Amino acid sequence: MLQKIPATIVTGFLGAGKTTLIRRLIENAGKRRIALVINEFGDVGVDGEILKSCGVESCREEDIVELANGCLCCTVADDFLPAIEALLKRADRLDHIVIETSGLALPKPLLKAFDWPQVRSRLTVDGVIAVVDGAAVAEGRFVDDAEKLAAERAADPSVDHDNPLEEVYEDQLLCADLVVLNKTDLMSGEEVARVTAEIAAATGERVKVIATRDGVIDANIALGLEAGAEDDIASRPSHHDLEETHDHDDFDSFVLDIPPLEDATDFVTLLGEIAGRHDVLRMKGFLDITGKPMRLLVQGVGARFRQQYDRAWAREEARRGRLVVIGRKGLDRAAIEAALA
Repeated sequence: MLQKIPATIVTGFLGAGKTTLIRRLIENAGKRRIALVINEFGDVGVDGEILKSCGVESCREEDIVELANGCLCCTVADDFLPAIEALLKRADRLDHIVIETSGLALPKPLLKAFDWPQVRSRLTVDGVIAVVDGAAVAEGRFVDDAEKLAAERAADPSVDHDNPLEEVYEDQLLCADLVVLNKTDLMSGEEVARVTAEIAAATGERVKVIATRDGVIDANIALGLEAGAEDDIASRPSHHDLEETHDHDDFDSFVLDIPPLEDATDFVTLLGEIAGRHDVLRMKGFLDITGKPMRLLVQGVGARFRQQYDRAWAREEARRGRLVVIGRKGLDRAAIEAALA
């Protein structure tokens, strides 16, 4: 019998640090030959581009499969299975598969796919890792304003309010074997303790919580959970268990083409102001800075932004600035474009 290849599912909300964690893993995975399946919400492949430029010999570009413009939880049969079948054709050259879901994906439908006979016979889910933006949780991003909600219900008793951010966040936690509390450098000690306790209360004793910053975690732990999660699906509840299909009508995304910039500092500051004004959940992409040989990677979570030059523009590559913008339904694209103009 063929030995099953272990697979790790990395889930987590928009901007939690999934790609950074994966990059740390492949940089410190020793001689493990790792294939990556990267799924993004939006058609700018930022995460795949970041990982392709990591320069790790054991993670070759041919072993990175990008599935853009959707969520794997909705396209398991159409996207995930063909991608896995393609990787399994060269299974003798793989030691591990890491699957990064989009920030809005529910991990349980993907986990269920590993119970399909054609997958179960070849793969096992070593573990589901949920990456959490600790600072965003501490700020209350996934919890409704209780006073505002009470006022709405007092004015209209028929208000039946669901928070899609909270549901996605909780579904990701409840499916996990390991929770990585990331970005603790942006939190106080009291906040780290409080959020850790909240996660532990939500997930129970089955799930371990590891606090970290910049996605730094021991690869032997993250890639050695041996959970066999495909045999434990029933113990991982979801808000969407009774739904036959799941969509993302609560969220909008679009891509902005950005012309060459003379200087990035003021522009990135403006992005932060716009994100705060329009309650943007996530912005990320690449910018072309005039006179600079390298492209600028820009990533924002809410109004919190960071930037870095990640690699040189290739000689045959079109220097093109593009940003993907993701927010709640009703995101005002026209106003955002006007503000940037």
